[in-house]
Amino acid sequence: MKKTLLSLAAFMLLGASAVAQRTILHCGTFIDVSKGTTQSQVSIIVEGRKITAVEAGYTAPKGSDKVIDLKAKTVMPGLTDMHVHIEGETSKDQLIKRYQFNQADVAFEAVRNAKVTLLAGFTSVRDLGGSGVNIALRNAINKGVVQGPRIYTAGRTIATTGGHGDPTNALSENYTPDPTMLSGIINSPEEGRKAVRQRYKEGSDCIKITATGGVLSIAKNGKAPQFTDEEIKAVVETAKDYGFHVAAHAHGAEGIKRAARAGVTTIEHGTFMDDEAIEIMKKNGTYLVATILAGKTVADSAKVPGYYHPLVVPKALETGPLIQNMFAKAYKAGVKIAFGTDSGVSLHGLNAYEFQYMVEAGMPAMEAIQSATVVPAKILGVEKDLGSLEAGKLADIIATDGNPLQDIKLMRKVSFVMKDGVVYKQ
Repeated sequence: MKKTLLSLAAFMLLGASAVAQRTILHCGTFIDVSKGTTQSQVSIIVEGRKITAVEAGYTAPKGSDKVIDLKAKTVMPGLTDMHVHIEGETSKDQLIKRYQFNQADVAFEAVRNAKVTLLAGFTSVRDLGGSGVNIALRNAINKGVVQGPRIYTAGRTIATTGGHGDPTNALSENYTPDPTMLSGIINSPEEGRKAVRQRYKEGSDCIKITATGGVLSIAKNGKAPQFTDEEIKAVVETAKDYGFHVAAHAHGAEGIKRAARAGVTTIEHGTFMDDEAIEIMKKNGTYLVATILAGKTVADSAKVPGYYHPLVVPKALETGPLIQNMFAKAYKAGVKIAFGTDSGVSLHGLNAYEFQYMVEAGMPAMEAIQSATVVPAKILGVEKDLGSLEAGKLADIIATDGNPLQDIKLMRKVSFVMKDGVVYKQ
């Protein structure tokens, strides 16, 4: 008995020692996204999941402290992509997969996409629409079952009959019944309220509506509004009651205006935004998530014979090339910007190309990085835990080779990734 008690005591002491172990990151260049400044020779102290201190100079280790040498690198908070579709990825056979894939097939691809995204330096993402696998994947990542970014998901998109996001577009009536609120389709304010409550029941973190037509939906018009003012208002009001913010997919100007007036938090894409839409967004504090990468990707893919459905090709060729210039105009006018790529429409893991396109359009590199760190944390309501590298926040930390403030393309060369105090790439 005495021997057993001594062994138990030793085990408990060993466990306490492991918990108390510190990891010290020696950072050559440290980006303070809260202040928009940089510092040289900084140490970040991590214990468990959290940062306990950020200190000037290279802090010397004590006892069992572990040191990670990032002296030749630029260190910043883990990035957040505010528009991904983690369940799928662009491919020439993407349309046929809708007929062939079961949810288990979708889940296995989603697991792969999640890990690729994490290793690219995106420790958090906002997933804006899928089948419900996105909710299960979020839960699995949070439990440590699989590796991936922290996911904030809308679950299923809320759309209108035949609109962008109607899962039965292009499907024969022999294979699918008329879609309902359960699958995200609404056609009245009352159904909109019920759909929000259904997303709450399913475990979503936010709400996504498709306020206009879209590029990749099998439908003719990608610009026209697809929700009435009353429908959007009902969705936004109900979402607010349930603690959700609302993201609105919107290409056409009228749909952008309706969504911004109703109080959505973010406009996704915004391709045909006009001056009036810009002023409404500025007045209401609406963020633009431009997804320039998606625009460039669909424009290129549409030139490949047979890559997209015939109804998609002309929309992709028209819409894709316009997004970067729209972004430049909106940014210059003072519209608030949040980083987002629509990855899934493009290949997962290439998210950081968006930084290059934002800077090309006139946004300073520091602001582009802030749009993927402090800005998403504010939108998601997690400023106390994420968005910057400060004592008390979660240890989501990445490092790049070289200084991306001098060459923004270096954001594509993330060589160190820590999430929740765990190193995934070094």
